[in-house]
Amino acid sequence: MNGKGYDINNNIVYELKNGNGYVKEYNDFTGKLMFEGEHLNGQRNGRSKTYHLNQKLNFEGEYLNNEKIGEGKEYNNKGQFEFEGEYLYDHKLRGKYYIKNKLEYDGEYLYNKKWNGKGFDENGNIIYELISGNGKVKEYVYGYLIFEGEYLNGRKNGKGKEYHIFDEILIFEGEYLKGKRNGKGKEYNKNGNLIFEGEFKNGLKWNGKGYDNHKNIVYELIYGNGKVKEMIIMVI
Repeated sequence: MNGKGYDINNNIVYELKNGNGYVKEYNDFTGKLMFEGEHLNGQRNGRSKTYHLNQKLNFEGEYLNNEKIGEGKEYNNKGQFEFEGEYLYDHKLRGKYYIKNKLEYDGEYLYNKKWNGKGFDENGNIIYELISGNGKVKEYVYGYLIFEGEYLNGRKNGKGKEYHIFDEILIFEGEYLKGKRNGKGKEYNKNGNLIFEGEFKNGLKWNGKGYDNHKNIVYELIYGNGKVKEMIIMVI
């Protein structure tokens, strides 16, 4: 009902209290408190707390059969609040993530990775938006949309669109690879007129045609192995 359990080195490894399944667990080597909360059938069940090795609070929330479930909060090893939200089967499901007490992300998670939601800068402005959990992202600067498209490993990868800052006018649509324009694409000026259409490589125009404001072809690029083979100036 009430008592303490010890390891072979006489360190306390758990503590039963009040006969209601309340338990304290201690680190086998340091003897420091790791967990305190409710147990049922030898597993964590109910409201509980876990601690970092330095005894700063790590997590407080609900457990079911040793897994986090329902509402909970997380803290870093400095004791700073980092996350509050819902858990399912020991993984974050949805919630808010903070850095130095400022909201950095609000949305859904999949296997503890950001899935659907919005990211914020230190002033509370939206700087990106994850969509559908399939790698699609929207990026913002001062609340203005500057990019929407596909991401991989934190960089533009796949199809996307770029917009001029402050007025959200489309300036490029096409393909990206490892953060750079790569593949087929179209480039526009601030008036929305097409100025180049063709292929890009490592962020540079590679093969294609350039246009003036009246959609007349003014040049054609033909590249090979990084060298210009031909430049044709069109007479207007």
